[in-house]
Amino acid sequence: MYDLPETAQATDGLWAAISRRLRASGVEGVPDRLQRGGDPRDVWRSRQLLFAQTCGYPLMHEFAGQLALVAAPCYAAPGCEGSTYRSFMVARVHDRRRSFAQFAGAVAAVNAEDSHSGCNILRWRVAREGQAGFFAGVERTGSHLASLAALQSGKADLAAIDCVTFALLERHRPSAVAGIRILEETPSAPALPFVTAIGTTESELELLRQALADTLADPALSKTCGALLLRGVESVPLHRYEVIGDFARQASGVTLSQRPTPV
Repeated sequence: MYDLPETAQATDGLWAAISRRLRASGVEGVPDRLQRGGDPRDVWRSRQLLFAQTCGYPLMHEFAGQLALVAAPCYAAPGCEGSTYRSFMVARVHDRRRSFAQFAGAVAAVNAEDSHSGCNILRWRVAREGQAGFFAGVERTGSHLASLAALQSGKADLAAIDCVTFALLERHRPSAVAGIRILEETPSAPALPFVTAIGTTESELELLRQALADTLADPALSKTCGALLLRGVESVPLHRYEVIGDFARQASGVTLSQRPTPV
């Protein structure tokens, strides 16, 4: 879910190490390379899925009961604590509005409606203002990176950005966050989970968890993990992700804008 071109080599290196451990543990059919591209939903639906990452919102909504939780990552990024993360409400540096309430009537950028960090938590924040149709308009961008570009270009005024994405861009592509400031931070939620196919056995799940944990703890891979801001994983119960549904229920019936969202 954080596969920037600038970190692709590190991601590939991490998978190579994980796959070696899985094969050594007797897991069959482990691919040599990661699959990239295409609709991630097709990956998440596959009964042959060995390992992937998803957002907590589809895990608990569209794909509820269709994916098995492997572990929650721990990121070394501002806004992360343990295996949790949060969103930053961001705006342009020179925008004179200094509180969320002052952005009533502005244009918001949203990466995707099934994103917790970019949409679900934004709707929750709007619900706290008690004003339906809070924004004058919403730009659906398709990614956090595109939402930041919409702010920089003036097409939008405010966006909710995953704090891990923000930190990775600050490190590897600072131009993407140039001229952007953090307005406020949202409450935390469990970090984007590592998952596998629902038919994966408990013994296979344990092998996946162990290979992942051992790889991230390997001193020889400290530079690789550092580039990805990954410092470990935690084995957490699925119900931990129910907080994402709680945010959605608290925003039930809330519309971000009365204007139709561009497609």
